[in-house]
Amino acid sequence: MVNTLFEKLLQFLAIHPVGAGHDEKLISTIGGFLAIFLILLVNHQLLEMPLNVGIIASMGASAVLLFALPKGPLSQPWSLIGGQIGSAFVGVSCALFIENPIVAASAAVALSIAWMYYFRCLHPPGGATALSAVLGFEASHSLGYQFVLTPVTLDVLILLVVAVIFNRLFEWRTYPNVSRSLGSVENSSSFSHQDFIQVLSQIDAFVDINENDLLRIFELANMQKSPQGMSEKQIHLGGIYSNGCMGKDWSLRQIVDESADIDPRKDFVIFRQVAGTQKKQTDCVTRNEFAAWAAFEVERQNGVWRKRHESKG
Repeated sequence: MVNTLFEKLLQFLAIHPVGAGHDEKLISTIGGFLAIFLILLVNHQLLEMPLNVGIIASMGASAVLLFALPKGPLSQPWSLIGGQIGSAFVGVSCALFIENPIVAASAAVALSIAWMYYFRCLHPPGGATALSAVLGFEASHSLGYQFVLTPVTLDVLILLVVAVIFNRLFEWRTYPNVSRSLGSVENSSSFSHQDFIQVLSQIDAFVDINENDLLRIFELANMQKSPQGMSEKQIHLGGIYSNGCMGKDWSLRQIVDESADIDPRKDFVIFRQVAGTQKKQTDCVTRNEFAAWAAFEVERQNGVWRKRHESKG
């Protein structure tokens, strides 16, 4: 009875496990620290703004998105730029033209939501920025539209530069998350772009995941359903193979030499790493060992690694 109630409570609270390792969490923490440290330093030392300014809280929320969820649609550059700067403009306009502060604050948040929806730059911290322009601090009213430039635009640029540079130190933390294959192998039977657009339109709600990640999840799920590993007969000279992983564990290896033998213990292949960050750049292993590592063979088509479709030997 108690277990059932506890399970229902977890379902109601929608508590889900975070699919990130300790290294990823530490990297996100360090990135957020660096970004906010620079913003506070510039705002306090250069702009001589008080440290209790409400806009800093908004930038802190943006930092969570850019460093904890760098691949999410809400974290991408246009979402950050359009969401923050556009909402700041909306907030200042409401503060200047609506006398009642309660009505002005409410309108600022509401109109910033509409702004972000219609200009395709949904970024939740933008709502806090619009609110800060109305209620945040006294100096913002005297600044007028200067508030949009300093501190908002300046803070956004600092966040963006730090996010781009910092996240690119780690190959699997791609930012911006552009439309390209990032360690995944596209299946020729995958849904097309139009298929995704049609399906998402039927949901009629914003889904915080981009098309590339949806495709990767779909393909990884399909791979989990299919048998993993290859037979030694499928491993041949010149072939390029993937381990079927994603992110920092993804790797492609090509067979560059072999010493074929009917005795499996003497049947060796030499591989070189084509892509990925695994430590072994080249090695000599038995064909059976390589087959146990490989999930499938790949080929490059139009700049994208794709799974080769052929009958198993």
